[in-house]
Amino acid sequence: MESDLSPKFAPFFSMAGIAFAMIFGCLGAAYGTAKSGIGIAGIGTYRPDLIMKSLIPVVMSGIIAVYALVIAVLIAGNISPSGYSLFQGFMHLGAGLSVGGSGLAAGYAIGKVGDAGVRSYMQQSRVYVGVVLILIFGEVLGLYGLIVGLIMNTRAVA
Repeated sequence: MESDLSPKFAPFFSMAGIAFAMIFGCLGAAYGTAKSGIGIAGIGTYRPDLIMKSLIPVVMSGIIAVYALVIAVLIAGNISPSGYSLFQGFMHLGAGLSVGGSGLAAGYAIGKVGDAGVRSYMQQSRVYVGVVLILIFGEVLGLYGLIVGLIMNTRAVA
């Protein structure tokens, strides 16, 4: 049943939220993986023994895509063909944008730090702990977006 608060196009905004979460979150994860992978490939020719310890940025970038997948599945599970309001649609859009945007920023940070970090680790092993801490702070940006997205998703359902 269509009303002013529940038009037929209201689920479109939830679908857009899913798309934004997946597109931007996976773009951030891909950038972080690619940029860190360039650094790992660079050190692999000189110090192959450091490759396994240098894979941390790649793993952390992959987690960003998992955050996007989690919110996309939760939003998709809350979409119903009937009785769906504009409020729910816009809350889901905001949740997707929150996770996607923060995932893009986190992936960019992880990529930049991962590339420079593994290269500097090759020259001086004492920087390893500092690099891992900076990577964790970059990853937390994506986690903050996921938390906000989860809160918005539960508000849309309630």
